[in-house]
Amino acid sequence: MNNTPAKGHPKGLYILFATEMWERFNFYGMRAMLVLFMTKALLFDKAFASNLYGSYLSLIYLTPLLGGFIADRYWGNRRSIIAGGIVMAIGELILFACGTLYKSAPDISSVLFFSGLGLMIAGNGFFKPNISSLVGQLYPKNDHRKDAAYTIFYMGINTGGALGPFICGLFGDTGDPSDFRWAFLIAGIGMVISVIVQKLYQHKYVVDPDKNVLGMVPANSPKIMTSPLPTILGLAVLALACIGLLYLDTRINYLFYLLVACIVIIPAIIFMDKTLNQIEKNKVLVIFVVCFFVIFFWAAFEQAGASLTLFADEQTDRTLGLRIPTWLIATLSAACIYFIYTLYKKAAKNLASAFDRELRITVYGLLLLFLAAIIIVNVYLLTKGIDVNIKEIPASWFQSLNSAFVVLFAPFFAWLWLKLGKREPSSPTKMAWGLFLLALGYLWIAKGVSNVAPGIKVSMIWLTGMYALHTAGELCLSPIGMSLVNKLSPLKFSSLLMAIWFTANAFGNKLAGVLSSFYPDGGKATNFLGYEMHNLYDFFMFFVFLAGIAAIVLFLLTKKLQKMMME
Repeated sequence: MNNTPAKGHPKGLYILFATEMWERFNFYGMRAMLVLFMTKALLFDKAFASNLYGSYLSLIYLTPLLGGFIADRYWGNRRSIIAGGIVMAIGELILFACGTLYKSAPDISSVLFFSGLGLMIAGNGFFKPNISSLVGQLYPKNDHRKDAAYTIFYMGINTGGALGPFICGLFGDTGDPSDFRWAFLIAGIGMVISVIVQKLYQHKYVVDPDKNVLGMVPANSPKIMTSPLPTILGLAVLALACIGLLYLDTRINYLFYLLVACIVIIPAIIFMDKTLNQIEKNKVLVIFVVCFFVIFFWAAFEQAGASLTLFADEQTDRTLGLRIPTWLIATLSAACIYFIYTLYKKAAKNLASAFDRELRITVYGLLLLFLAAIIIVNVYLLTKGIDVNIKEIPASWFQSLNSAFVVLFAPFFAWLWLKLGKREPSSPTKMAWGLFLLALGYLWIAKGVSNVAPGIKVSMIWLTGMYALHTAGELCLSPIGMSLVNKLSPLKFSSLLMAIWFTANAFGNKLAGVLSSFYPDGGKATNFLGYEMHNLYDFFMFFVFLAGIAAIVLFLLTKKLQKMMME
């Protein structure tokens, strides 16, 4: 029995939407501050900060290997998501303490910095693969709505990704390094909200087509593995290990070797499983092939948090000089109030049953909170007669562009895949287009900085246009890739293969940090494998070649991969 009409989506999709949205608010809000905090508050060298940033993101995507395995065998998706979320919230509070003490107690602050990042890494390992895996399980096998569902899910989480850098940057990226702590605190509050949403509503709404609750503890899981004390101890040990691994990588740079080992060992474990037939093995092989190309995508795309943040801070003209009169704010506020009223009517209609009572009350409460905030801001501005003046955009705000463009573009792509019907490109073809658009974005910004002397700032249009093209590429690759993994994965390896997807992300992010360290600073030339980068033009053209060549090769392989998927 299906719990949704063929043309609709289950309510569970929107619970997962909200859970991940607030987690992404937390993650992107903190990430937007990370390199800036390291270089401006902790006074780390730019190359060191870039490498550490890459190591952090790499471990963020690597730990889902362990989290996916434990969820599949012992904890289940639900317990793993909640436990991971709590650990990440604690990590943000520790970073808040770090931002508070970095001047008065630098030694303690350094310990707190690595501890906070380690807890974020450990918590994410349990949260990320399990929340993504649940999306596909809401639908019957081979359901045509899955690609659209992952695109909607991706649009939802990027709402948090857009709000996170904006709000955290508003309070944290003020020009005063001591204010970075407020960004970490606000990000932590977002993580707490994510855990609360999942805890309250997962049991009711996150169900399979037969209305069985998803993500529960596996029936064959030993009782000792699900007891509170072993769970807490296990998380504590993992967190300490992540702290140590992150710190160790700053000394001996071992992560590349670990990632290579994962790429070799994990496929061997899966392919040696005698319960898999040849058709299933072919489908798993497709997953590994596309994951290889994903490495090149993220190596270029994730310059956003490192080299591109430095570019936005140092060589982008962020002067706005915008004066927003009070009357315009009041007008926009009236439109927002009308929108809140519309949402209220929809919630009253769609959540009218007694079954939805708790969810309905939560929605009403959030709408009332937003309404109160709008009224308070307007009363304050009107009584004081204050206009809002925005002289310069914080550099961290540019990291909201990607997520904002996702929200804008995702409905179009969701419509496009459904509209094309039988003419819809295969998933590998879509992903090849994603790499091509990524290369095109770097070609755009390379043109913007060509013949520009070091220290000369360029228009925001170049960075904005690049992010728009990169977002289009991301929508062709990331949600499609996650959907592909879900569709092709044998059930017993669903979370582990989703973790493989994130391992490819890990490799790409580590490579992104390494490549970001070659960012030309002050006109100083850098060299990577014989390719000399004398200026920003050379630096950005490197990524044109990297993503462009990967796109061409994947285009050539698409027919073979499609055949293996259909066998």
